[in-house]
Amino acid sequence: MIANKMNNEILIQKAKMGNPDAFTELMRLHMQNMYRTAKAILMNDEDVADAIQDTLLIIWEKLNELKTNQYFKTWMTKILVNNCYGIIRRNRRITYTDELPERVMEDNASNIEWREALSAIDEKYRIVLILFYSEGFRAKEIARILGITDSTVRTRLSRGREQLREYYSTQ
Repeated sequence: MIANKMNNEILIQKAKMGNPDAFTELMRLHMQNMYRTAKAILMNDEDVADAIQDTLLIIWEKLNELKTNQYFKTWMTKILVNNCYGIIRRNRRITYTDELPERVMEDNASNIEWREALSAIDEKYRIVLILFYSEGFRAKEIARILGITDSTVRTRLSRGREQLREYYSTQ
């Protein structure tokens, strides 16, 4: 764990100096977390890919603005979440005229069940649950990422858990 943090710090420092290989490795280390977070908000692989691509570009361009390297993951996640919400706003303005084909799920059964459960709850609770349980952020970090108070995060966690309980009790 300590070695990972030190390795992460070194990669961030090298990436800040413009080293593309260090940046690529840093993004590779965080890609799975970024995917899970974006998927929890967007629920659509094409939009997730767009959000991640936009996030990578912003991170590369603004990495020198990161003041404290230990907050890199929080900073990166905030950029990603903002990009996801931007995509949602843009998509609301689009009117679809054709039915979209059904996607083929390539996940195992537990992931499918978890995604179905998450899709059944409100988005504001879903993102907090994902950031807390899947990404391991603390309530204070989630508050900073989403721009809400700690107490709002705790309330959303509680209400999200309640919605999950209700979902599973009806299954």
